[in-house]
Amino acid sequence: MKAIFDTVSDRCNREITRAYSTSFSTAVKLLAPSIRQDIYNIYGFVRLADEIVDSFHDYDKVALFKQLRIDLDTALTSRISLNPVLNGFQQTVHKYSISTELIDAFMHSMELDLTKKTYDQAEYTQYIYGSADVVGLMWLTVFVKGDAKVFDELKDAAMRLGSAFQKVNFLRDLKTDSQELDRTYFPNTDLLSLDETSKQNIIDEIEEDFRAAVDGIRKLPIEARLGVYTAYVYYRRLLSKLKKTPSAEIMNRRIRVPDHEKYGLFAQCYLSHKLNII
Repeated sequence: MKAIFDTVSDRCNREITRAYSTSFSTAVKLLAPSIRQDIYNIYGFVRLADEIVDSFHDYDKVALFKQLRIDLDTALTSRISLNPVLNGFQQTVHKYSISTELIDAFMHSMELDLTKKTYDQAEYTQYIYGSADVVGLMWLTVFVKGDAKVFDELKDAAMRLGSAFQKVNFLRDLKTDSQELDRTYFPNTDLLSLDETSKQNIIDEIEEDFRAAVDGIRKLPIEARLGVYTAYVYYRRLLSKLKKTPSAEIMNRRIRVPDHEKYGLFAQCYLSHKLNII
């Protein structure tokens, strides 16, 4: 029975989420059970594409990505895939009628990572849209259960939150991106001599995204609000740590939020949610 394979596909995407991001996995657990698996399915798909372009250095990345594109198209058309990650993803896409434009934009940004090393302002904006904003919009489609009116109301906030998360990741991962992958996403920024002014400009941009996103979090359906708010608080704390870290140190090590701090943040978020003071 295909139901058994679908269950295996679900488990695969849950395990991918847990293995690659303990923080995000914790936030997903705070979503309502009715939508939790669909977020795992989206994460599993985007993580698979991201790992091809970022991690599989000993293999032909171009060929692997091309095959992923073929398998993805087949999964979406046939409503099944022998790749359990794509099988789970296609189920979520069809369940909520997630726009293929969002999926295509994401794949385009991922494909750029195979060859592109620097970005001007327009290219940076487009890359952020494809790599982060559209993922936020996929999740939003699930959160509002396909309600077009609510989706349109919260669309801009979801995109700004996706942008903020991605830019925090860029800043945190400067060492890996610049030294190991030979990439720089931030336009007009010399990462080899990153100074405090350049770093603060990046942080100001991220903080503006967070300010634009927070009201949308408060308007999310109750099933999604706590999980998204927890992710927001976690990334705000990570940004705060990056802000306090000298720019030269950011280039030499990956800044993180210690586990004991994470658990404290998550507990505070849960209490705020219960008291309805998010």
